[in-house]
Amino acid sequence: MSRIGKRPVVAPSGVKIAIADATLKVEGPKGKLEMGIPVKSNVNVAVEGGELKVTRKSDTREARMEQGLIRALAANMVTGVSKGFTKDLDIVGVGYKSEVKGQVLLLNLGYSHPIEFAIPKGIQIAVEKQTHITVSGADKGLVGETAAIIRRYRSPEPYKGKGIKYTAERIRRKVGKAAVGTGAGAAKGG
Repeated sequence: MSRIGKRPVVAPSGVKIAIADATLKVEGPKGKLEMGIPVKSNVNVAVEGGELKVTRKSDTREARMEQGLIRALAANMVTGVSKGFTKDLDIVGVGYKSEVKGQVLLLNLGYSHPIEFAIPKGIQIAVEKQTHITVSGADKGLVGETAAIIRRYRSPEPYKGKGIKYTAERIRRKVGKAAVGTGAGAAKGG
């Protein structure tokens, strides 16, 4: 039994939810989002009095999974258009920096050339102090994907921690090579 799927998605003030042609449309102060509902779906989606309700057609495992999934995606859409989502990234490393020029994020990450990342439509990127990047937008999946793509340009390495990391991420550090062969025992070959 899906506990999350049974809960209705309540639209806060200023958010409109509509269903037309097997498409769920959510509009709010942060933007508009759309999601297609599969035609051969195991669930019914209906808007009743400002609430979105997802009900199952049958009690099969697939129907319960689909009910929870569609309800969670719809809740993320409502949250996105009302509050928005953000991901914070930190750049660690001497000489590593970033800046936004128009719709392009410029990254200097120790390579021989700067990296130019075109900011996707629906995403806002803010740079503070050249080493802190904030990715924000209404679509939770697109915000996470954009932050992951930026992080992949220079993933944090385990010895010094240099690279791009999520702000709350902890990098497991490794111990570097120890000096081998020093001292009196090395001279004797032992």
